[in-house]
Amino acid sequence: MPFISKDWRSPGETWVKTHEGWEKKKVLECTSPAPAKKLACRAEAEKENFRPEVVGCKAHLCSPKHSVAHSSGLQNSPGPSLSLTLQQDNDNSLQPHFQITIKCTKEIAGFNGLSDSIQRLDFVSAVHDTRRFHYVCKVLEELLNHRLASLSGCARRVLFAMLEEVARQVAASQTNMHVLKALLAQLQEVTRLACWGHPLGSTSLWDNHLSSIQRILNIANNIEITKPDEDQEPQLDQMPEECVREIMLRLSDHKDLSSAGEAWHLMQRVLDEQRIWKQLCHYHFKPHLINKLVEEFDQAETDYQAIYHKLRKSYGLKEEFTETLTLCRNCRCLFWQSLGHPCIVERDLPEVVQRCSDNVLVPIPPKVFLTFFSL
Repeated sequence: MPFISKDWRSPGETWVKTHEGWEKKKVLECTSPAPAKKLACRAEAEKENFRPEVVGCKAHLCSPKHSVAHSSGLQNSPGPSLSLTLQQDNDNSLQPHFQITIKCTKEIAGFNGLSDSIQRLDFVSAVHDTRRFHYVCKVLEELLNHRLASLSGCARRVLFAMLEEVARQVAASQTNMHVLKALLAQLQEVTRLACWGHPLGSTSLWDNHLSSIQRILNIANNIEITKPDEDQEPQLDQMPEECVREIMLRLSDHKDLSSAGEAWHLMQRVLDEQRIWKQLCHYHFKPHLINKLVEEFDQAETDYQAIYHKLRKSYGLKEEFTETLTLCRNCRCLFWQSLGHPCIVERDLPEVVQRCSDNVLVPIPPKVFLTFFSL
C-alpha cells in the first residue's frame, strides 16, 4: 500500500492488511502476539533460506512447544534460533509502551499518532483492569467533549472500539453504570452535530461509526443489574452504623454520597454528620482554602457541606487515579507503571542508578496525555 511520509527524507511505513483494515506493521508487532510471531517466523525463514510454511508460519506452529521441537534442527544454522526470536517477541508484547517525540528538529519531523499510541499502549485491555478503567474513561471523556471533530478516521474507529469495550466491561461487571451513561450521553450529543445535514467526514466511514454506536447502545440497554441472593449474609441493612460510616468515609464524590443517602435512611443520617463533609473537604482542597472559608462563615458550628460546595465551584475537584500513564524521561516512553517498559538505560550500573532519581518517571494525567498529539 503506498504511503507518503510527512518527512520527505523518511521512506514511510510498512502496512499490512488485516480483517479490520490496513495497519502499520510495527504496531501489529507490538500489540498483537500472533501477527508478531508470524512475522518473526517469516523473517527467520528468509534468513535461513527455508520455506515459511515449513519453518512455522502458521499460528499453531508458532507455539512454544513446536518452536522447541524445531530448535534442534536449526541449531547448526547461523544466526539466532527461532525459539529465541519468538521469546523476545513475547517479552516485548507483555510491556505496552509508546515512544513519543517531544519536539521537532531539522533532522527529525516529530509527529505522534493518537491511534498508534492507543493500540501500542493497549487501551482496550486496560479497560478490563479496575486500576486503569477510570483513566481510560477520562481519556474518552476528553476526546468526546472537545476533540472528536479533529480526530482522524482511524482514531475515531479506535475510539468507538474502546467505547464498545467499555460497554461490554460494564455489562459483565455490573459496575460503573454512571460512567457508561455519561459517556453515551456525550456521544449522542456529539453525533447530532452535523455539517450541511451530515457528519463531517467520509460517508462510508460514518456508516461504520453509526453501526458501532448502535451496537454500544444495544449493549447498554440490555444491561440488567442482578440482585444479590437474599440468603447471602451479611446484607448491607444488617451492618452496624459504624461500618456504614466507614464505607461512606471512603467515597470521594458528593454525587455518590447523595445517591447513598437517597437509597437508605441510615446513610442519610450518617450523611448529615459534619465529619463526612469535613474529611471530603480535606481530601480535595488545601487547608488554607478551608480555613479561609471557615473564618468567613463565622458560625458556632462550621457547615462543611456548604464550604465543600463553594470550594468545588471555585476550584474544581481533585482528580486521582489508581494508575496512570508514566513518562520515562530517559527514553521518552509512555507506559503503564504496573507493567513497566523496556528502558534503553541500563539501571544496573551504579552511576546510572545514582543519576536516575524519582523525577525521571513523570505521571501523565489524561489531559496532559492528549497534549502530545496534534488534535
